[in-house]
Amino acid sequence: MGETMEAPQGKTLKLILLALNCAMLSLSCAGPLLMRLYFIHGGASVWLSSWLETGGWPIIFIPLAVAYFRRRASEGPSARLVLMDPFLFVAAAVIGVLTGLDDYLYSYGVARLPVSTSALLIATQLAFTAGFAFLLVRQLFTSYSVNSIFLLTMGAGVLAMHTSSDRPAGESKGAYYAGFFMTLGAAALYGLVLPLVELTYKKAKQAVTYSLVLEIQLVMCFFATAFCTIGMLVNKDFQAIPREARNFGLGEAQYYVVLVSNAIVWQFFFLGAIGVIFYASSLFSGIMIAILIPVTEILGVICFHEKFQAEKGVSLALSLWGFASYFYGEFKRAKEEKQQQQQQQQQLQLQQETEALQRGIP
Repeated sequence: MGETMEAPQGKTLKLILLALNCAMLSLSCAGPLLMRLYFIHGGASVWLSSWLETGGWPIIFIPLAVAYFRRRASEGPSARLVLMDPFLFVAAAVIGVLTGLDDYLYSYGVARLPVSTSALLIATQLAFTAGFAFLLVRQLFTSYSVNSIFLLTMGAGVLAMHTSSDRPAGESKGAYYAGFFMTLGAAALYGLVLPLVELTYKKAKQAVTYSLVLEIQLVMCFFATAFCTIGMLVNKDFQAIPREARNFGLGEAQYYVVLVSNAIVWQFFFLGAIGVIFYASSLFSGIMIAILIPVTEILGVICFHEKFQAEKGVSLALSLWGFASYFYGEFKRAKEEKQQQQQQQQQLQLQQETEALQRGIP
Protein backbone atom coordinates (compact mmCIF):
# COMPACT_ATOMS: atom_id res chain seq x y z
CA MET A 1 0.00 0.00 0.00
CA GLY A 2 1.40 3.35 -0.98
CA GLU A 3 1.23 6.65 0.80
CA THR A 4 -2.11 8.35 0.25
CA MET A 5 -1.74 11.45 2.42
CA GLU A 6 -3.09 14.60 0.83
CA ALA A 7 -2.31 18.09 2.01
CA PRO A 8 -3.39 21.45 0.63
CA GLN A 9 -1.78 22.12 -2.72
CA GLY A 10 -0.89 25.76 -1.98
CA LYS A 11 2.37 26.06 -0.07
CA THR A 12 1.20 29.24 1.66
CA LEU A 13 -2.08 27.65 2.79
CA LYS A 14 -0.22 24.61 4.08
CA LEU A 15 2.13 26.82 6.11
CA ILE A 16 -0.82 28.78 7.54
CA LEU A 17 -2.60 25.59 8.61
CA LEU A 18 0.63 24.18 10.03
CA ALA A 19 1.11 27.39 12.04
CA LEU A 20 -2.49 27.18 13.30
CA ASN A 21 -1.98 23.60 14.48
CA CYS A 22 1.33 24.55 16.10
CA ALA A 23 -0.55 27.28 17.99
CA MET A 24 -3.08 24.74 19.28
CA LEU A 25 -0.22 22.39 20.15
CA SER A 26 1.37 25.17 22.23
CA LEU A 27 -1.49 24.78 24.72
CA SER A 28 0.51 21.83 26.05
CA CYS A 29 2.07 24.47 28.35
CA ALA A 30 -1.27 25.11 30.08
CA GLY A 31 -2.31 21.45 30.39
CA PRO A 32 0.23 20.34 33.04
CA LEU A 33 -0.31 23.56 35.02
CA LEU A 34 -4.09 23.05 35.21
CA MET A 35 -3.60 19.39 36.07
CA ARG A 36 -1.14 20.22 38.84
CA LEU A 37 -3.49 22.96 40.10
CA TYR A 38 -6.17 20.30 40.53
CA PHE A 39 -3.91 18.10 42.65
CA ILE A 40 -2.35 20.89 44.72
CA HIS A 41 -5.72 22.23 45.92
CA GLY A 42 -7.25 18.95 47.01
CA GLY A 43 -7.96 16.90 43.88
CA ALA A 44 -6.93 13.28 44.34
CA SER A 45 -8.32 11.26 41.43
CA VAL A 46 -5.65 10.25 38.92
CA TRP A 47 -8.31 8.56 36.76
CA LEU A 48 -10.43 11.73 36.62
CA SER A 49 -7.40 13.77 35.63
CA SER A 50 -6.62 11.17 32.94
CA TRP A 51 -10.23 11.25 31.72
CA LEU A 52 -10.09 15.04 31.29
CA GLU A 53 -7.15 14.77 28.87
CA THR A 54 -9.41 13.35 26.16
CA GLY A 55 -12.87 13.94 27.66
CA GLY A 56 -13.36 17.02 25.50
CA TRP A 57 -13.65 14.87 22.35
CA PRO A 58 -17.19 16.15 21.47
CA ILE A 59 -15.51 19.48 20.55
CA ILE A 60 -14.25 17.73 17.40
CA PHE A 61 -17.83 17.51 16.11
CA ILE A 62 -17.72 21.27 15.44
CA PRO A 63 -14.93 21.22 12.78
CA LEU A 64 -16.28 17.90 11.48
CA ALA A 65 -19.72 19.47 10.92
CA VAL A 66 -18.16 22.43 9.12
CA ALA A 67 -16.12 20.07 6.92
CA TYR A 68 -19.21 17.97 6.10
CA PHE A 69 -21.33 20.97 5.05
CA ARG A 70 -18.49 22.19 2.85
CA ARG A 71 -18.32 18.76 1.18
CA ARG A 72 -22.06 18.73 0.77
CA ALA A 73 -22.02 22.18 -0.82
CA SER A 74 -19.44 21.06 -3.40
CA GLU A 75 -20.52 17.42 -3.95
CA GLY A 76 -24.26 17.62 -3.33
CA PRO A 77 -26.38 15.00 -1.52
CA SER A 78 -23.89 12.27 -2.51
CA ALA A 79 -21.33 13.65 -0.05
CA ARG A 80 -20.37 11.01 2.52
CA LEU A 81 -21.20 11.72 6.14
CA VAL A 82 -18.36 9.48 7.43
CA LEU A 83 -15.12 9.07 5.50
CA MET A 84 -13.38 6.51 7.68
CA ASP A 85 -13.14 2.87 6.54
CA PRO A 86 -13.05 -0.15 8.95
CA PHE A 87 -9.23 -0.41 8.86
CA LEU A 88 -8.77 3.17 10.02
CA PHE A 89 -11.48 2.78 12.66
CA VAL A 90 -9.76 -0.25 14.22
CA ALA A 91 -6.33 1.38 14.03
CA ALA A 92 -7.63 4.58 15.65
CA ALA A 93 -9.39 2.56 18.37
CA VAL A 94 -6.19 0.69 19.27
CA ILE A 95 -4.14 3.90 19.34
CA GLY A 96 -6.91 5.45 21.43
CA VAL A 97 -6.60 2.76 24.10
CA LEU A 98 -2.83 3.30 24.17
CA THR A 99 -3.48 7.03 24.53
CA GLY A 100 -5.79 6.35 27.47
CA LEU A 101 -3.04 4.34 29.17
CA ASP A 102 -0.57 7.11 28.44
CA ASP A 103 -2.98 9.64 29.98
CA TYR A 104 -3.07 7.61 33.19
CA LEU A 105 0.74 7.29 33.40
CA TYR A 106 1.17 11.01 32.82
CA SER A 107 -1.53 12.04 35.30
CA TYR A 108 0.01 9.78 37.95
CA GLY A 109 3.34 11.49 37.41
CA VAL A 110 1.90 15.02 37.59
CA ALA A 111 0.11 14.07 40.83
CA ARG A 112 3.43 13.10 42.44
CA LEU A 113 6.00 15.43 40.88
CA PRO A 114 6.46 19.20 40.58
CA VAL A 115 5.52 20.52 37.12
CA SER A 116 9.12 21.61 36.49
CA THR A 117 10.36 18.05 37.09
CA SER A 118 7.67 16.22 35.10
CA ALA A 119 8.19 18.66 32.21
CA LEU A 120 11.89 17.82 32.02
CA LEU A 121 11.14 14.10 32.09
CA ILE A 122 8.57 14.47 29.31
CA ALA A 123 11.36 16.07 27.24
CA THR A 124 12.71 12.53 26.71
CA GLN A 125 9.61 11.93 24.57
CA LEU A 126 11.55 13.37 21.62
CA ALA A 127 14.14 10.61 21.95
CA PHE A 128 11.44 7.93 22.08
CA THR A 129 9.63 9.51 19.12
CA ALA A 130 12.84 9.50 17.07
CA GLY A 131 13.47 5.85 17.91
CA PHE A 132 9.96 4.64 17.12
CA ALA A 133 9.79 6.86 14.01
CA PHE A 134 12.93 5.11 12.76
CA LEU A 135 11.40 1.67 13.37
CA LEU A 136 7.86 2.37 12.13
CA VAL A 137 8.06 5.03 9.42
CA ARG A 138 11.76 4.77 8.48
CA GLN A 139 12.68 8.23 9.77
CA LEU A 140 16.48 8.17 9.34
CA PHE A 141 18.88 8.91 12.19
CA THR A 142 21.64 11.47 11.77
CA SER A 143 24.61 12.26 13.99
CA TYR A 144 22.65 15.29 15.24
CA SER A 145 19.56 13.28 16.20
CA VAL A 146 21.73 10.67 17.98
CA ASN A 147 23.48 13.46 19.86
CA SER A 148 20.10 14.94 20.76
CA ILE A 149 18.84 11.61 22.13
CA PHE A 150 22.02 11.20 24.20
CA LEU A 151 21.70 14.69 25.69
CA LEU A 152 18.00 14.29 26.54
CA THR A 153 18.73 10.95 28.20
CA MET A 154 21.54 12.53 30.20
CA GLY A 155 19.17 15.30 31.28
CA ALA A 156 16.70 12.77 32.68
CA GLY A 157 19.59 10.90 34.33
CA VAL A 158 20.72 14.05 36.16
CA LEU A 159 17.23 14.44 37.62
CA ALA A 160 17.13 10.75 38.62
CA MET A 161 20.34 11.09 40.62
CA HIS A 162 19.14 14.12 42.61
CA THR A 163 15.54 13.46 43.56
CA SER A 164 15.58 13.84 47.35
CA SER A 165 15.62 17.66 47.37
CA ASP A 166 12.77 17.87 44.86
CA ARG A 167 10.25 15.68 46.67
CA PRO A 168 7.08 17.56 47.72
CA ALA A 169 6.44 17.82 51.44
CA GLY A 170 4.61 14.86 52.92
CA GLU A 171 5.25 12.55 49.97
CA SER A 172 7.04 9.25 50.48
CA LYS A 173 10.17 8.36 48.57
CA GLY A 174 8.39 5.37 47.02
CA ALA A 175 5.50 7.51 45.74
CA TYR A 176 7.96 10.02 44.30
CA TYR A 177 9.94 7.36 42.45
CA ALA A 178 6.71 5.79 41.18
CA GLY A 179 5.68 9.16 39.76
CA PHE A 180 9.15 9.62 38.28
CA PHE A 181 9.12 6.35 36.36
CA MET A 182 5.43 6.64 35.45
CA THR A 183 6.25 9.97 33.77
CA LEU A 184 9.13 8.37 31.87
CA GLY A 185 6.75 5.60 30.84
CA ALA A 186 4.26 8.23 29.60
CA ALA A 187 7.02 9.88 27.53
CA ALA A 188 7.96 6.51 26.01
CA LEU A 189 4.37 5.54 25.24
CA TYR A 190 3.50 8.87 23.64
CA GLY A 191 6.74 8.59 21.70
CA LEU A 192 5.21 5.41 20.25
CA VAL A 193 1.74 6.90 19.68
CA LEU A 194 2.92 9.73 17.41
CA PRO A 195 4.68 7.46 14.85
CA LEU A 196 1.76 5.02 15.04
CA VAL A 197 -0.57 7.82 13.96
CA GLU A 198 1.75 8.67 11.07
CA LEU A 199 1.99 4.98 10.13
CA THR A 200 -1.81 4.78 10.11
CA TYR A 201 -1.91 7.66 7.64
CA LYS A 202 0.64 5.95 5.40
CA LYS A 203 -1.13 2.58 5.47
CA ALA A 204 -4.57 4.02 4.76
CA LYS A 205 -6.31 2.60 1.70
CA GLN A 206 -7.95 5.94 0.98
CA ALA A 207 -6.90 9.54 0.55
CA VAL A 208 -6.09 11.04 3.93
CA THR A 209 -7.65 14.49 4.05
CA TYR A 210 -7.84 16.74 7.10
CA SER A 211 -11.53 15.80 7.54
CA LEU A 212 -10.46 12.18 7.82
CA VAL A 213 -7.73 13.17 10.28
CA LEU A 214 -10.42 14.75 12.48
CA GLU A 215 -12.46 11.55 12.35
CA ILE A 216 -9.40 9.53 13.38
CA GLN A 217 -8.80 11.93 16.27
CA LEU A 218 -12.44 11.63 17.34
CA VAL A 219 -12.24 7.83 17.49
CA MET A 220 -8.88 7.93 19.29
CA CYS A 221 -10.15 10.32 21.95
CA PHE A 222 -13.42 8.41 22.36
CA PHE A 223 -11.64 5.12 23.07
CA ALA A 224 -9.06 6.83 25.30
CA THR A 225 -11.91 8.37 27.29
CA ALA A 226 -13.72 5.02 27.42
CA PHE A 227 -10.55 3.41 28.82
CA CYS A 228 -10.33 6.06 31.55
CA THR A 229 -14.08 5.84 32.20
CA ILE A 230 -13.69 2.16 33.06
CA GLY A 231 -10.91 3.10 35.50
CA MET A 232 -13.12 5.75 37.08
CA LEU A 233 -16.04 3.33 37.44
CA VAL A 234 -13.87 0.68 39.08
CA ASN A 235 -12.32 3.27 41.39
CA LYS A 236 -15.73 4.90 42.09
CA ASP A 237 -14.36 8.32 41.15
CA PHE A 238 -17.61 9.66 39.72
CA GLN A 239 -19.22 9.46 43.16
CA ALA A 240 -16.25 11.33 44.66
CA ILE A 241 -16.55 14.41 42.40
CA PRO A 242 -19.18 16.32 44.48
CA ARG A 243 -17.18 15.69 47.67
CA GLU A 244 -13.95 16.88 46.02
CA ALA A 245 -15.73 19.99 44.73
CA ARG A 246 -16.97 20.93 48.23
CA ASN A 247 -13.49 20.52 49.74
CA PHE A 248 -11.52 22.07 46.86
CA GLY A 249 -9.07 24.72 48.07
CA LEU A 250 -10.13 27.35 45.52
CA GLY A 251 -13.87 26.87 46.03
CA GLU A 252 -16.56 24.62 44.56
CA ALA A 253 -17.26 26.75 41.49
CA GLN A 254 -13.54 27.02 40.68
CA TYR A 255 -13.26 23.23 40.95
CA TYR A 256 -15.57 22.77 37.97
CA VAL A 257 -13.87 25.63 36.08
CA VAL A 258 -10.53 23.83 36.48
CA LEU A 259 -12.03 20.54 35.26
CA VAL A 260 -13.70 22.07 32.20
CA SER A 261 -10.61 24.13 31.34
CA ASN A 262 -8.51 20.98 31.59
CA ALA A 263 -10.73 19.14 29.11
CA ILE A 264 -10.77 22.02 26.60
CA VAL A 265 -7.04 22.75 26.74
CA TRP A 266 -6.03 19.10 26.33
CA GLN A 267 -8.43 18.60 23.42
CA PHE A 268 -6.92 21.54 21.56
CA PHE A 269 -3.49 20.11 22.30
CA PHE A 270 -4.38 16.73 20.77
CA LEU A 271 -5.99 18.42 17.76
CA GLY A 272 -2.83 20.44 17.26
CA ALA A 273 -0.58 17.39 17.61
CA ILE A 274 -2.47 15.31 15.07
CA GLY A 275 -2.70 18.30 12.71
CA VAL A 276 1.06 18.86 12.85
CA ILE A 277 1.60 15.18 12.04
CA PHE A 278 -0.67 15.57 9.00
CA TYR A 279 0.91 18.77 7.68
CA ALA A 280 4.50 17.87 8.66
CA SER A 281 5.48 14.63 10.42
CA SER A 282 5.30 12.80 13.76
CA LEU A 283 8.88 13.81 14.46
CA PHE A 284 8.10 17.49 13.91
CA SER A 285 5.15 17.13 16.28
CA GLY A 286 7.51 15.62 18.85
CA ILE A 287 9.93 18.49 18.33
CA MET A 288 7.20 21.08 18.91
CA ILE A 289 6.16 19.38 22.14
CA ALA A 290 9.78 19.21 23.27
CA ILE A 291 10.37 22.90 22.46
CA LEU A 292 7.60 23.90 24.86
CA ILE A 293 9.06 21.87 27.74
CA PRO A 294 11.32 24.69 29.05
CA VAL A 295 8.36 27.11 28.87
CA THR A 296 6.24 24.71 30.95
CA GLU A 297 9.06 24.31 33.46
CA ILE A 298 9.51 28.06 33.91
CA LEU A 299 5.75 28.55 34.30
CA GLY A 300 5.70 25.80 36.94
CA VAL A 301 8.40 27.60 38.94
CA ILE A 302 6.59 30.95 38.62
CA CYS A 303 2.99 29.77 39.24
CA PHE A 304 3.61 27.21 41.99
CA HIS A 305 6.86 28.59 43.48
CA GLU A 306 8.61 25.30 42.85
CA LYS A 307 12.27 24.90 43.70
CA PHE A 308 14.74 25.30 40.87
CA GLN A 309 17.84 23.46 42.06
CA ALA A 310 21.16 23.21 40.26
CA GLU A 311 20.34 19.76 38.86
CA LYS A 312 17.21 21.15 37.17
CA GLY A 313 19.33 23.87 35.63
CA VAL A 314 21.80 21.27 34.31
CA SER A 315 18.96 19.10 33.02
CA LEU A 316 17.34 22.09 31.30
CA ALA A 317 20.66 23.07 29.71
CA LEU A 318 21.17 19.53 28.41
CA SER A 319 17.61 19.45 27.05
CA LEU A 320 18.04 22.79 25.26
CA TRP A 321 21.36 21.60 23.86
CA GLY A 322 19.66 18.45 22.64
CA PHE A 323 16.86 20.42 20.98
CA ALA A 324 19.36 22.78 19.32
CA SER A 325 21.37 19.82 18.03
CA TYR A 326 18.29 18.20 16.56
CA PHE A 327 17.02 21.42 14.96
CA TYR A 328 20.37 22.13 13.35
CA GLY A 329 20.52 18.60 11.98
CA GLU A 330 17.01 18.86 10.54
CA PHE A 331 17.77 22.28 9.03
CA LYS A 332 20.94 20.94 7.42
CA ARG A 333 19.16 17.84 6.10
CA ALA A 334 16.33 19.92 4.61
CA LYS A 335 18.87 22.22 2.94
CA GLU A 336 20.73 19.25 1.42
CA GLU A 337 17.47 17.71 0.17
CA LYS A 338 16.50 21.01 -1.46
CA GLN A 339 19.88 21.22 -3.19
CA GLN A 340 19.53 17.63 -4.43
CA GLN A 341 16.07 18.37 -5.83
CA GLN A 342 17.38 21.45 -7.63
CA GLN A 343 20.25 19.44 -9.10
CA GLN A 344 17.87 16.73 -10.26
CA GLN A 345 15.61 19.33 -11.90
CA GLN A 346 18.60 20.93 -13.65
CA GLN A 347 19.82 17.54 -14.88
CA LEU A 348 16.35 16.66 -16.16
CA GLN A 349 16.05 19.98 -17.95
CA LEU A 350 19.53 19.53 -19.50
CA GLN A 351 18.61 16.01 -20.60
CA GLN A 352 15.41 17.25 -22.26
CA GLU A 353 17.28 20.02 -24.09
CA THR A 354 19.92 17.54 -25.29
CA GLU A 355 17.29 15.13 -26.58
CA ALA A 356 15.54 18.00 -28.38
CA LEU A 357 18.78 19.03 -30.10
CA GLN A 358 19.47 15.43 -31.13
CA ARG A 359 16.03 15.26 -32.78
CA GLY A 360 16.77 18.52 -34.55
CA ILE A 361 14.11 20.49 -32.73
CA PRO A 362 15.20 24.13 -32.15
